[in-house]
Amino acid sequence: MTPRCVFPCGRLSRRTFLADVGLGFTGLALGSMLHGDPLARAADPHAGPDAGTPGGPPSGKPHHPPKAKKVIWIVLSGGVSHMETFDPKPALNRYAGKSFEALPIANPMKHPYFLARSRSVVGFNREVYPLIYPLQVGYSKCGQSGIEVSDWLPRLGSVVDDLCVIRSMYTTDNDHAAEFQFHTGRHHLDEPQPSVGSWIHYGLGALNANLPQFVFLGQYSDARVKKNFDADYLGPQHAAVELSLDPNAPLPFAKPGKGVLAQEQANEFALAGELNRLAAVEMPDDPQLQARIRSYELAFRMQMAVPEAMDLRKESRRTQALYGIDNPTTAIYGQRLLAARRLAERGVRFTMVYLSDYGEWDSHQNLKTLHARSCARVDQPLTGLITDLKQRGMLDDDTLVVCMTEFGRTPGVEQRGGGTNGRDHHPHGFSIWMAGAGLKRGIVHGATDELGFHAVESPHYVTDIHATVLHLLGLDNRRLDVPGRKRLEMDHGQVITPILA
Repeated sequence: MTPRCVFPCGRLSRRTFLADVGLGFTGLALGSMLHGDPLARAADPHAGPDAGTPGGPPSGKPHHPPKAKKVIWIVLSGGVSHMETFDPKPALNRYAGKSFEALPIANPMKHPYFLARSRSVVGFNREVYPLIYPLQVGYSKCGQSGIEVSDWLPRLGSVVDDLCVIRSMYTTDNDHAAEFQFHTGRHHLDEPQPSVGSWIHYGLGALNANLPQFVFLGQYSDARVKKNFDADYLGPQHAAVELSLDPNAPLPFAKPGKGVLAQEQANEFALAGELNRLAAVEMPDDPQLQARIRSYELAFRMQMAVPEAMDLRKESRRTQALYGIDNPTTAIYGQRLLAARRLAERGVRFTMVYLSDYGEWDSHQNLKTLHARSCARVDQPLTGLITDLKQRGMLDDDTLVVCMTEFGRTPGVEQRGGGTNGRDHHPHGFSIWMAGAGLKRGIVHGATDELGFHAVESPHYVTDIHATVLHLLGLDNRRLDVPGRKRLEMDHGQVITPILA
């Protein structure tokens, strides 16, 4: 900050006095608007002479040539059964009704991985059910790759040659905080960390100055879901901006107040501009002030850009049908994914799509009925997204898709409360899939054991996905560390090089 202009005897210069008066009252009003306006989250603080230098914030430029520029990150909440979607285990049918101890193969509960990769929440050691439960759906080999996909996902099977299926994920939380762990890399009992989307927002510059660079699409009934897109110590400017599918109000709190004319609002912003010039008298190089100014300017620009980007009515009927928007069963899911494609197309860096309701896939009972229903809801929309991105060249050129869940389901039947037809939470091994720029296609990477219990071949903790996504975007996860904030080895993860094209 430049020194204040002070005359002898402590008298202020006329210019400084006017600046102080101008910022003393109306300047406080500007600060209040910025503090209370959620749109200010879209600020970019990478200003000032130290940006990009060691110990300073990132420059906004990639560390190495990127293979992708944008990410569509899809959340299937509740814990999708890997054994009924992408990881068929015929041994479950062969050994159905038998306990782990009675099997002619090693008891997975006695494997060293069992304790090494599991941390129960304090006061609750989750029972593992050992009675084998058979597969609840058949599988078909799909595409030229011959990858086996659940018969509940026939449309997704038709595009499996564009997917990279990872069957060897694991996490350590055996309850639903595992969803947040997948996004932050930390167990519920550990110190919280910024989400993967926030690290990307922190590390890279904007592709479109009129849109937020980290967006959340979807609805949730549990406020903890915000942990998935929280920036923690990086600051709220790096958290996601929540957008709505409501064409009349896609950007919460963005519309001028009732009775406020467009010219009145323009005058307000003109006044803010005058205040900014007053501020420059004393603080011409203040990066925080510059970031606040840019955030408010972005909020004004977003009032025009966001409604246009979120207006799905501009899409053809054919495109809407591709996503299943013409079907009541799939409509809301298709709308979310089509909106994500439109945002990516317009330069939004990271769009998190909360595709399913919170905990929708949590089939402790009635797994066959519930999973079949949930698969029917997402099969067409997910397939439509992959097909649409491919047709537009985005899947090849610059867009990455990640479809994840917090954990899998147990090979054994959940017997709690007399249950006979469901599966419990299973963090020891599960599947996700990815697709798009910089990735191999039509491949399966990694494997769980014969029962689908442990990730044994090329096992990957959740931050390996973070590291891989950041790498494809041109970022080195380790070079984003913030001075004074110690990150562990597990926070950085390892790039999954075998899946890179």
